[in-house]
Amino acid sequence: MTNVTQQSGAASSTPSVIKRWLLSKMLMRMIDDDRRSRQRDKAEARRLKEGRRHVVEYFHQVDDGYSHLALQSLAKLRARYDIDIVVRLVSALKDDNIPEPDLLQEMSRWDSSMIAPHFGLDFPADGAVPSPALTALARAILCRMDADQAATDGVRVSECLWRRDEAGLKALAAAFGTAPQAAVDAKLAAGDARRATLKHYSGAMFWYEGEWYWGVDRLSHLERRLSALGALRDDAAPLVAPKPAVASSFPEGARAMTLEYYPSLRSPYTAVSWEPTMALVKCSGIKLVMRPILPMVMRGVPATFNKGFYIWKDAAREARDLGVEYGKFYDPIGEPIKQGYSLYMWACERGKGEDFFGAFLKAAFARGVNTTRRTGMRKVVEMAGLDWTEAQHHLYDDSWREVLEENRVSMYRCGIWGVPSYRLLDRDGRQVLGVWGQDRLWLVSRKILEHA
Repeated sequence: MTNVTQQSGAASSTPSVIKRWLLSKMLMRMIDDDRRSRQRDKAEARRLKEGRRHVVEYFHQVDDGYSHLALQSLAKLRARYDIDIVVRLVSALKDDNIPEPDLLQEMSRWDSSMIAPHFGLDFPADGAVPSPALTALARAILCRMDADQAATDGVRVSECLWRRDEAGLKALAAAFGTAPQAAVDAKLAAGDARRATLKHYSGAMFWYEGEWYWGVDRLSHLERRLSALGALRDDAAPLVAPKPAVASSFPEGARAMTLEYYPSLRSPYTAVSWEPTMALVKCSGIKLVMRPILPMVMRGVPATFNKGFYIWKDAAREARDLGVEYGKFYDPIGEPIKQGYSLYMWACERGKGEDFFGAFLKAAFARGVNTTRRTGMRKVVEMAGLDWTEAQHHLYDDSWREVLEENRVSMYRCGIWGVPSYRLLDRDGRQVLGVWGQDRLWLVSRKILEHA
């Protein structure tokens, strides 16, 4: 049975009325379109006044699969845009920002191998997490390279590392030399310090004038911004990393498959994923199985303000890109979430589980409905087409706890610990795909086509 953990601080699961209100207002202000435009205009005016070129900082974590893909994009970015790129080596953090570092490193390997071909990139299908010795050697070689070399010869270093090609790495070490350990440590410390100053925690990150872009998955956002600023060298050149589209036409065989969907009632990315996921289910005819999960902070998983703010901004950017209604937020963490899951179980009995879940997400993330109040929860219930008088008898039903714990265990078996996640099963119930993130829905759609 799921145990609800009480946390305080940045990951508070029981905020006071004032704190809940202030946080909700602050997050809404943070992603306001007009405010973002003003910030970008100020950044560009400051850059021009200081006579600086367009400079993109890239933070490379040597043993991170997503960083291997991002590194392969550097030369293409420089060719398409009139920019300078600064490459900074960083280490893998093991703190509250990265609650499952070993799982994340392993996921970066198999997830990168699946998405690489769709971005025109390379990742060994049989690649394993690099050994500490090979990783140390790769770092020592990369420390001797400038940004130009990192974008070209550095890719060769990374390829040898992920292919576990010790002989190849040693040959590159002989060709380019290796930095002493003290120099490697100093470079990592400098990269980590710069990343911390800019308020982030991950590898494979691009930074440009006040905004973060994660890996090849978010490069299209950066590319559009650079194009709007006139940094594009060739108008006819294609995007370096266009976002793959979700398929919209499927064969009849898709109806025999099953899509397990792991959402959460307090997840920004779930709110972004909801409508596109429902649209995919509708147009493919695939059987949908909802497997809700308790929010991380209510499961005792720590979080930081920096991580929360980045996720909120990134989710808003993704929602804007997808045309999903999003941004008027009133935080439902704590008691509203528990009541929401109680009512969800009741709604499922009425054949309206999906309607209720979608209504709750829209109320919390797009309409700014205060679900801590009965009037707010009533609005959610009625948005779902359910009766509030009857709903009130089910506000404190705890049957959801056991169900959500089963869902959490199932999700972890796939090597995944966050939402939204997807598990695709063929007509015989065999798993053909398990992925994390609303930005993997396109991959889900292509796997449906592949196996339908």
